[in-house]
Amino acid sequence: MAAQPSFATAAGIMFLSGLGIPVFAALNGGLGRQLGNPVAAMVITFVVALVVTSAAMAFTGSLPPMARLGTVPPQYFAGAVFIVFYGLAVTFLSPRIGVGNAVFFVLLGQLVAAAVIDHFGLFGAIHFALTPRRALGIAVMTLGVWLAKRTA
Repeated sequence: MAAQPSFATAAGIMFLSGLGIPVFAALNGGLGRQLGNPVAAMVITFVVALVVTSAAMAFTGSLPPMARLGTVPPQYFAGAVFIVFYGLAVTFLSPRIGVGNAVFFVLLGQLVAAAVIDHFGLFGAIHFALTPRRALGIAVMTLGVWLAKRTA
């Protein structure tokens, strides 16, 4: 088993991942506009993603035994549906409402979902209770996103 990254390393990787969300929105929105079809843009995105992740899996030798696939609870495959919904929504809507607005609303949804998932430990996530302090922090973040989103 691979060594666990430090909290700082994990935070840095997640920060970089977060930087990619608006870049993805802008690039895939542009691809959808260029093609005149946001659904086709997402198909291309997923084909490229399949090639890149397959190469990563081959390079790291991390192919799991296929027998394990049948033991995975079905709800864990629903993540693919959520990423397709996100990808289609951001590809279709970011050119219409702006990348900033699209990502700001995505962030608000992420804050709510993360708080609920953490509080109840859903889907095998680590349990972190929604304390008054955490709720205040989320409220302040929500206010910050709202203030940043405002155009006037």
